[in-house]
Amino acid sequence: MSDQNENLFRTALDELGAVLARVDEGCIDAACNMLADAGRIVVYGCGREALQVKGFAMRLYHLGLPVSVVGDMTTPPLGPGDVFLASSGPGETSTVLTLMRVAREAGATNLLLTAQSGGSAARLADTTLLIPAQTMANDQGPQRTSVLPMGSLFEGALFLLFEVMVLKLKALTGASPEAMRARHTNME
Repeated sequence: MSDQNENLFRTALDELGAVLARVDEGCIDAACNMLADAGRIVVYGCGREALQVKGFAMRLYHLGLPVSVVGDMTTPPLGPGDVFLASSGPGETSTVLTLMRVAREAGATNLLLTAQSGGSAARLADTTLLIPAQTMANDQGPQRTSVLPMGSLFEGALFLLFEVMVLKLKALTGASPEAMRARHTNME
């Protein structure tokens, strides 16, 4: 590996570590408790955030939690006692805003993951998990803080955050590695 590539990896990893070090541990624990206690969980994200959110939904399923992804034909309606988990790094994604309003009107709790605590989505959230990373809302000019393009820092931080949340949820739910593996699809 060239020195230039090694430096890019080191810079990107350092940036991810710095973002995750600023995420409030108490908020992570509160979000995990909310998910563990939910009647139903429905998740949503746009673009590359959707990839991270869908990966998290897969692990929630492996943990034995009742989870669905918006857009799947088997997604149930939400209501009181349910959680709608949405990711909107920039905090202004129109689809997320609409779905949060629908969830709220149905009586569900909105759990938002965002980099913009002052965004419209944060105002609709019951609980916000702030991930202070560059997104497409601030990737241009002097606001740019990351070597990674566009919203990649936020999306990478989502992946790592979700993996830690899985570990915390595993402890909360008492899910064994064997039970998780037994829920993994055999249709691959």
